[in-house]
Formats: sequence, C-alpha cells, structure tokens
Amino acid sequence: MEIWNAIQTYLIVFAVGGLLCALAQLLIIKTKLTPARILVIFLLAGVVLEGFGIYKPINEFAQAGISVPIVGFGASLARGSIEMARQIGFIGAFAGGLVRTAFGVGVAVVASYAVTLIFSPRSK
Repeated sequence: MEIWNAIQTYLIVFAVGGLLCALAQLLIIKTKLTPARILVIFLLAGVVLEGFGIYKPINEFAQAGISVPIVGFGASLARGSIEMARQIGFIGAFAGGLVRTAFGVGVAVVASYAVTLIFSPRSK
C-alpha cells in the first residue's frame, strides 16, 4: 500500500508540473509574450497565491509539482516578506523575501559557476 501512495504522489507531482510547463508553452506559442515575461507572470502568481493564502493548500496537494517551478520561488518570497513584516515591522517586508530565499539563490549561483568551470560557455 505504501508503494501505491508513492506512485500516486509522483503522478500528481508530474501532472501538476507538466500542466504548468504546458501552460507556459501555450503562452509562448499563442501570445507575443517573451519567456522572461512569462517567468515574471509565474513568479507573481506565486506571490499572489501566497498572499491570499491559497498556495499552502495547493502545495499540500501538488507538493514539488508547484513548489519547484518559479511559482514556488514567488510564494517563498511572499511568505518570507509576510513573516518578517509581522516580526519586525515594515522594513521586514523588504528583507524577509531575501532572507527566506537566500540559500536557494546562493546554491544556484555557486552551481552555475561550477558548471562554467567544467564546460566552456560561449555567448552567441
């Protein structure tokens, strides 16, 4: 029975993540939006979902399917800002998102630097 729960979780994560990717691809194909603008839309969607308290129930259902894409990063920024604003006031709203997401951003920067040492990147 436990294996079935794991398979079910993986299917849900794959389906939700796939739907987000399909939505982004549809926006690229059917609109004149650039990938950068779509990225910002998804980031802001995470902020809005977290701000209205909708992100947590979706995250409990979809897990990594919603938290790994950029939507999860936006929600983390909003959650950090909300928590710090409650703790230390207005200034916390600006610092909280940075504090909450600093580890992930730091890992991304170090990993991308390590990749540039292994491979030889060239600009087009």
